[in-house]
Amino acid sequence: VQLVESGGDLVQPGGSLRLSCAASGFTFSSNCMGWFRQAPGKEREGVARIWTGGTSPIYADSVKGRFTISRDNAKSTVYLQMNSLKPEDTAMYYCAAAGVSYAWPPPEYEYDVWGQGTQVTVS
Repeated sequence: VQLVESGGDLVQPGGSLRLSCAASGFTFSSNCMGWFRQAPGKEREGVARIWTGGTSPIYADSVKGRFTISRDNAKSTVYLQMNSLKPEDTAMYYCAAAGVSYAWPPPEYEYDVWGQGTQVTVS
């Protein structure tokens, strides 16, 4: 059971990045997927969530209109397209899988598989 994030990088303000999270060892298509982030000195927060069929994406207010979550169940991969990046988006970004997740912000206890994180730095 594994989630592996990639795509993090150093980018200038206003730039874009696309994060990917590849799943293995479990039935990806049956799981709700979320992206979380943790900035230095701050608690981890939910950024975006998408349900099993790719429907009902939901976003944190701070990223609404700039970030887009999507998934490809055939590739067992979830993505986070990040546009118009700001210095305050700097954080370690994690993807996570949950059997079900209805609440927003998403409680971390609902997510039982986590990736190791990928660093995004906007400077």
